[in-house]
Amino acid sequence: MGTIKTTNIESISGSGTVTLGTSGETFALGSGVTVTGNGLVGITEADQWRLTSSITADTDPISSNLERVDTAGQGTLGTGMSVSSGYWTFPSTGIWKVEFDGYISCASGDNVGIAINVTTNDSSYAEVSRSLDGNDSAHSGSLHCNSLIDVTDTSNVKISFDVFSVDSGSTLEGSSDKNTTYFTFIRLGDT
Repeated sequence: MGTIKTTNIESISGSGTVTLGTSGETFALGSGVTVTGNGLVGITEADQWRLTSSITADTDPISSNLERVDTAGQGTLGTGMSVSSGYWTFPSTGIWKVEFDGYISCASGDNVGIAINVTTNDSSYAEVSRSLDGNDSAHSGSLHCNSLIDVTDTSNVKISFDVFSVDSGSTLEGSSDKNTTYFTFIRLGDT
């Protein structure tokens, strides 16, 4: 056993595959090591926001009473998302998983829906995912929708969230100390 010290490893031809180890072996990185380049890095961005106050009417986009999660034990990885007037900007390009979880309280005869919308030109938004509660009696429940968003340009690819079909007596619940209605953003890899 010994130590190999070098600044670069290449195949003999300068192109092709360089194989390190064999099947079943594990590579351990030393403390403080940073891995970069071409998809070698794991998840670098994970962010979560929540609605802090309940919504009692159709709202498109959801633009107020939003906060990044901040209860003890919760956290964020990377730069995180930014939001202005209900329109969300990604901190970097890549394939992002976006999730919208909503807790609803419905009046009798009502159903409530939530949706994720995306634009690729910073102008025209289209719905890419929705969830609708279909129970017509007074009740409470959870809704979930998600989508993978291909963020090729952080200036033009943005998202928004909305809640629809909210009749009198129904609410999309909010809370400032726990995730009742919340939004999750995870960068999975390069675009």
